[in-house]
Parts: sequence; C-alpha cells; structure tokens
Amino acid sequence: MAVKVHHSVIGQGPDVLLLHGLFGMGSNLGALARALQDEYRVYSADLPNHGRSQWLTEAGISTLANAIAEWMDECGLSSTVLIGHSLGGKVAMQLALSQPTRVSALVVADIAPVDYPSRHNEVFAALVAVAAAGCRSRAEAGKLMASYLQEEDVIQFLLMSLKREESGTYNWRFNLPGLQENYDAVREAPAAVGCYEGKVLFIKGADSNYILPEHEQPIRALFPQAQVKIMTDCGHWLHAQQPRLFNHIVKQFLAE
Repeated sequence: MAVKVHHSVIGQGPDVLLLHGLFGMGSNLGALARALQDEYRVYSADLPNHGRSQWLTEAGISTLANAIAEWMDECGLSSTVLIGHSLGGKVAMQLALSQPTRVSALVVADIAPVDYPSRHNEVFAALVAVAAAGCRSRAEAGKLMASYLQEEDVIQFLLMSLKREESGTYNWRFNLPGLQENYDAVREAPAAVGCYEGKVLFIKGADSNYILPEHEQPIRALFPQAQVKIMTDCGHWLHAQQPRLFNHIVKQFLAE
C-alpha cells in the first residue's frame, strides 16, 4: 500500500509539485504556490514524517523519493515539475536521478547533492525539550526553545508544526523520533547511477553555506544542464526572506 501523503492543490495548468524542508510542511512554500496558481496546477505535499503525512520508521532520501513517486501514481501525475527546498530539494533530486521520466524540470532551493555534516543538534535538543515539557501554550514552548536556539525566525518556523493535544498540552505534528532516527540518512547525498539530463535550476542564498564552491563539481556531474542563481541578502530560508525575488526567479525559469 502506498504511503499516505497529505497535500493541497491550487490552480490550473501544467503540474508543479512543491516539496518542503526538514521539520516543515507543504504550506511552507505557500507564497510560491499562490504565485504560480494562475498558470500552473500546484501540488504542495507534506513529506512522510512531516505535517499530516504518514509516519515511517525508515525514511532516508530514497525512501522519501519512492513514497512521493507512489503518491504521484495515485494522483495520476505521470510527470511534473519538481521544486524542493533543502530536504525537499534532496528528495526532488533523488526522484529526478532514479526516475527521470517523472520529472519534466527541477528547481532545487539551497541544497546540493552531497553529504552534509550534522548541523541540527541544538534544534533537536529544543524539540525534545518541548516534547517532554507538556507546554500549555505556544508562547511557553517558544520561550523554552529560546534557551537552545538564538535565531527567532527558526523558532517561529518550528512553532508552525506545534499542535494542541486533547489534553491541552502542545506537541509536534511531525514524527520527532523518526526524524532523529533518520537524520544521518537524510544528510547523505542522493543515490545515483547516472545523471539527470533535464532542465535544472539551483537557487542559492548568498549568505547560506549549504551550496559551496566545491559543490559545483557534483552538481555538474549529476545535472549537466544545471543553472545556478544566487539571491543576495538572504540565507538558507531564501523563499521566506526574499519571496518576491524567489518567486520571480522560479517563474522565469519555468517560462523558459
């Protein structure tokens, strides 16, 4: 049985699928979905272990890509433009590499097809603390997280995935234990036996260290038609920090 993938759909036209990053949900790319809806039918999906999608015990990059491919079959999506940010970008790259006929074009926001070092220890510590505390409000959860995290925008992003239980306490909508157990696996590079020959756009936040000069070689090896655009005055959360510019770059690429 296919993995249950929660999603929303807006607009009419050629199909576009948006995939969010780690700890996120489909609505994170809502501004882009709304910017595209006049010309495209836009699907916004919650990745497994995120949002309202099914929880999985094993959820590496390949497993997530296969789950999205099976969900596409259920939706009758034989091929689609894939747009992914961070973890969603890795999943999108994996699907393009393993099932290239399913991806008509690819946009990857601020992630490269490489192994990454661990960089979310403080985030996991904050998430675990909230899960254990039985917070009675979002404000209480945010205050607790501030003792682990200095970036207020990161705290506010994470709080979007907080839900109120019937008991009145708050806990995470995503599968925190599953994300912890699969963290090493999602940091790995996408598996590839060849390259993806379709049109590809990588968008880098100028202040982000997720795409570095040494990543150009693996990008070109796996995606020989790749273009790279750099957005100034923003970091890893480029679609939220500079939404108009990000949406313009994506729309321009799709129009080409």
